[in-house]
Amino acid sequence: MKTPTDRTRLISGATRRGQGRRPVNPPIERASTMLSDRVGDMRDDTLGPTYGLDGTSAARELRAALADLEGAEEVFLVPSGLAAVTVPVMALVRPGDEILTTDACYGPTRRFLSRWMAARGVTVRYHAPDADAEAVAAMISDRTRVVLIESPGSLTFEMLDVARLAEAATARGALTVMDNTWGAGLAYKPLEHGVDVSVQAVTKYVSGHSDVLMGGIAVRDAGIGRAIAETMEDHGWHVSPDDAWLALRGLRTMPLRMKEQARSALTIAAWMQGRPEVSRILYPALPGDTAHDLWARDYSGAASLFGVVMKGMGKVRAEAFLDALSLFGLGYSWGGFESLVTHETHQMAYREGPTALEGELIRISVGLEDPDDLIADLEIGLAAWNASTG
Repeated sequence: MKTPTDRTRLISGATRRGQGRRPVNPPIERASTMLSDRVGDMRDDTLGPTYGLDGTSAARELRAALADLEGAEEVFLVPSGLAAVTVPVMALVRPGDEILTTDACYGPTRRFLSRWMAARGVTVRYHAPDADAEAVAAMISDRTRVVLIESPGSLTFEMLDVARLAEAATARGALTVMDNTWGAGLAYKPLEHGVDVSVQAVTKYVSGHSDVLMGGIAVRDAGIGRAIAETMEDHGWHVSPDDAWLALRGLRTMPLRMKEQARSALTIAAWMQGRPEVSRILYPALPGDTAHDLWARDYSGAASLFGVVMKGMGKVRAEAFLDALSLFGLGYSWGGFESLVTHETHQMAYREGPTALEGELIRISVGLEDPDDLIADLEIGLAAWNASTG
């Protein structure tokens, strides 16, 4: 029999036979206390969770489905996408160690590294976002414990040859942790490319409805998984059964949503690329992008998130553009069913390396609306950009 695709497996896990009469979706079990029939049973983990922190049925099924999607030995759930990054870093790094990551990493990740890890004796070094894998590998020192990968990079969407970097890191005794929220475990599978820990914000495409905060941590090595599990246990991390149920529901339809949103994003990005107000589009899935060949080689799909560098500077003009839009929501997230837009130029200031772009940076997340309607809305925004003198 043909091996089922991700799209099929994410659904067939709910319909598998041999479990008797039951609902399609697992029940929501809200519980802190778990009761046992006998004293001896209270210490027997094989009988199920012994306390609510261990996760009830919806969380267990979500973890299993994500593990299958990622090709992981185990997946852990934490309360946010940021926690999915910080937990494995805390689990794997000790005072005196070093972390190597991109200068284009997610802002809250950078804040955690500079404010929390640096205060605990961990050195953080940043490589240029557009460096190639060999250049990054050359920066790995004897103290480098974790290479924290974000590809594409936050805001400017530079890509790394992740497989080559992971191979080099392993050869030098360093572990790799990749924030794969853009790939979502569907368009890209880090563990298959040699990465040790793959993390993503389940908040985004997995949930898909902008109503859940959650992160997923996928591992392929039992020892690394044990360190992460102990860190979660010591910090008391937990996700609610209601949130786990909502994320599991979103996961079933993620392949269809992500594919349709990426198709619309490519249409809109190509249209914007031809506009006289636009200097360039930052989107690896778009032909002509500096990272397009690497994306085409390694990815089976794309997120619907991209950057737009405008021709010209000016906060007032950028805000006039965004304020004129009516179909794009103004909100700091992406991966939901709705389209969003943000002004990101000011977020570049935290980088150590060169930050100047030739124009204002706008970030667009394309949802499930008709792309023709979204383009018409953007035309109104661009007219406001042109009319503004700020």
